Amino acid sequence: MIIALAGRRIDAPDASVPRFPLASVPTVRERMRDLLVDRGARGVVCSAACGADLLALEVAGALGLRRRIVLPFDQEAFRAASVVDRPGDWGPVYARVRDEVEARGDLRVLQTPPPRHAGYVRVVTAILDEAITLASAAAHTGGVADQDGPGERVLAVAVWDGTPRGPDDLTAAFIAGARERALPVVQVPTL
Repeated sequence: MIIALAGRRIDAPDASVPRFPLASVPTVRERMRDLLVDRGARGVVCSAACGADLLALEVAGALGLRRRIVLPFDQEAFRAASVVDRPGDWGPVYARVRDEVEARGDLRVLQTPPPRHAGYVRVVTAILDEAITLASAAAHTGGVADQDGPGERVLAVAVWDGTPRGPDDLTAAFIAGARERALPVVQVPTL
């Protein structure tokens, strides 16, 4: 099973609506670990923002799973815009995980020019496409067979509070993109 994952970042200190409070990190980490183990995950594809992404990448690394990171633009610009701008000590986690994944050849940087939101929208699509590519590659290289046939299946995992923020909500767009591709979707609550 290849996991395509997207979800909430840690709430900003002035967040008016809680979506992923820093205090929920241990619970969400445990939920993600249980999901990866229960589903027999062999790989995780996601971005590397603080919150859902970095937690999934840490858990997957601890389990010895393949990890692929998809970033919308330059690594340091991404770090500033999506990693260290929220509560928690996410900078060192990002650097360590990014370096480990890059060393294995599984870091993809889309090099999207501003506006930044367009880059994040591209990442949602790229995460799904990369997961499908990994699953397909497993099918062509003698991947593990399952009840649906040879190779790997893809499961889309949305780590969020379950409520779209509005028309530009990227987690909701991820879920919609997964459904358009006929991928099963599982939600991991952040609250």
